Amino acid sequence: MSSVLFWFRADLRLHDQPALQAACAAGTRHLVPVFCLPDFEEVSPWGFARWGTQRRAWLAGALRDLGDQLDGLNCPLLVCPGPASLVLPMLARAVGTDTVVCEDIAAPEERAEVAALRATGLSVRTVWQSSLLDPAQLPWAENALPATFTLFRQGVERAHLSPPAPLPPPSGLPSWPPGVGLPPQLRSDPSWCLAEPPPADARSSLPHGQAGLGGGETAGLAHAARYLACRRPDSYKQTRNGLTGVDYSSKWSPWLATGALSARRILAGLRQYEAVHGATESSYWLWFELLWRDYFRFLHLQHGARLYHARGLGSNPSPPHNAAGFARWCQAATGEPLVDAAMRELAVTGYLSNRLRQVVASYLLHELGGDWRAGAAWFEACLVDYDVYSNQGNWLYVAGRGTDPRGGRRFNVARQAAEHDPEGGYRRLWGVA
Repeated sequence: MSSVLFWFRADLRLHDQPALQAACAAGTRHLVPVFCLPDFEEVSPWGFARWGTQRRAWLAGALRDLGDQLDGLNCPLLVCPGPASLVLPMLARAVGTDTVVCEDIAAPEERAEVAALRATGLSVRTVWQSSLLDPAQLPWAENALPATFTLFRQGVERAHLSPPAPLPPPSGLPSWPPGVGLPPQLRSDPSWCLAEPPPADARSSLPHGQAGLGGGETAGLAHAARYLACRRPDSYKQTRNGLTGVDYSSKWSPWLATGALSARRILAGLRQYEAVHGATESSYWLWFELLWRDYFRFLHLQHGARLYHARGLGSNPSPPHNAAGFARWCQAATGEPLVDAAMRELAVTGYLSNRLRQVVASYLLHELGGDWRAGAAWFEACLVDYDVYSNQGNWLYVAGRGTDPRGGRRFNVARQAAEHDPEGGYRRLWGVA
């Protein structure tokens, strides 16, 4: 195997990269790292762009940082506009190879991308690497995952499962193949047609460009180290339902979403922290949340496209779609102050606390009679930490069409406001109180 295309997907990092390691295995003389830009003009079935400005800017930061690191290893990143099924066969012909290696993503669109590539005649090797635990470690068959998260967590902990140690970043990579002439449409435009970060908003809980909060691996590793150095795990459980500020939660999710941080690297850091400072109920809760992330991934391995059907995993009729109510929800014009404040924050910053994500999702579904798929699509467009697995799993959960043993979650907004914003500070911050 002389030359290999390494297709970066949702794994925009060099540390803990089993797929990249596989691409550089014995016999690989030349490597071409490539990222295929999505169509930023694509419109969702609900009538709005699938990529909002904030999400595009976060991706741009991740790609720039990855490109800088690969330049340092003399193996430049090629960023190409267009779908992988068109870009990669063209690139493979220019390079003189038929081999592509990439991470495995178990969501329907991502699986279809790989199928389309293989249909062109390319040999595509996929490597599963985004979860803490290796699916082969689990004490259940892929199609026999426990029906609730609690049973899953208890089974994992009874079996004393722990993830493989994270891989270090490579100290070197195979070089680009010499003398390759790229077709004009594959020559990388330095701007990548990506959005620049908008001006930082002082109200944001994830202020881009401040305190090292940029989209790339370098910033992600620095943020994770700072979080531990400031001993934030000691108070995570007590503060995780906060509504504003950088430190009330870990803020790992934006880097996890693009793959700029590996979950295994994060957990290894947390375990080292606990070895020095002691494990607490609060630090345990970070492991708990990372296990939730794994569970949503393994649900995709079990159920696949069924998670995207209107009925989800249940048998209830397809949900209604209140188009007018959905529009008011998106525009932060529902008349419910806590909901409108949260939807303003989401639109302006691309971020929202976990507590408020649940509150606004519940309001759309249970008060406005909205379709959960429309809400999931709006979050996809807006969130800088959009993760296909977790976004789908959480919306199904609130809608009662996933694995929630209670059959869905309906939040009393007045009670949530009284408990989490008793003085109205959050609502005033976003101009609705």
